[in-house]
Amino acid sequence: MSARLPVVFFGHGSPMIALETNDTTRTWAAMAAQIEAAYGKPKAILCVSAHWITKGVGVTAMSQPRTIHDFGASFPRALFEVQYPAPGSPELAARVRDLLAPEIPVVLDERQWGLDHGTWSVLCKAYPEADVPVIQLSMDGTKPPQWHYEMGQRLAALRDEGVLIVGTGNIVHNLPAMDWGDRNCAPYDWSQRFNEAIKKAIADDQPLAAVEFEKLGEDARRAVPTPDHYWPLLYVLGARLPGDVARFSPDHIEHGSLSMTSVTLAAA
Repeated sequence: MSARLPVVFFGHGSPMIALETNDTTRTWAAMAAQIEAAYGKPKAILCVSAHWITKGVGVTAMSQPRTIHDFGASFPRALFEVQYPAPGSPELAARVRDLLAPEIPVVLDERQWGLDHGTWSVLCKAYPEADVPVIQLSMDGTKPPQWHYEMGQRLAALRDEGVLIVGTGNIVHNLPAMDWGDRNCAPYDWSQRFNEAIKKAIADDQPLAAVEFEKLGEDARRAVPTPDHYWPLLYVLGARLPGDVARFSPDHIEHGSLSMTSVTLAAA
């Protein structure tokens, strides 16, 4: 078995997926099973979620992070009852702090945050037993895309320490444009073009094209009206190491403008 774990970006979609069993959730489970078969079970997971944006950088450092139901009351009660009781890892949180020091001060969050739905709605399918320690790293909302990419570069060493680095968000995330009545409708042309352009940049190992996504003009403005769901991809691309090959699965767009495309980067 290789000691170096892959790095994964999940297109996480709606939190409702936590209550569903479908091709996407089965693929997430298969991804985790393939990683375990090839590399062994991760010692821990470091997750960068679209749903924890701060001024400065924080990392969860509690031994038992709470499950955060960070969505509106319009969702069904069953979703609010979902719990993901994975342990935390104060030791990994301290390691992350040390990796980023001294240039980037990191706050060890021992009580405020936990695991938000960007994390648990994916991990409850990929690691349903909740037996792998999980920590979350916040994204500094004041920083540009290049900074987020460089954060991933700083964290890449964790891949050789048994840590699975995960980003969860969406390459395309335009909620106002979504066709809420048809999950399986054809993607909008701009949505499809942007998704394919970013996939090509990843497949060709041209990270600058993904970092400078705004150069794609109107397609980028529509696909990424706010950067929160896109930034986690940049952490994953930053943690890419020489020889890593990209695999895209699942790979589709729902509701016209919500990309469920996931990316695994691993040595060939």
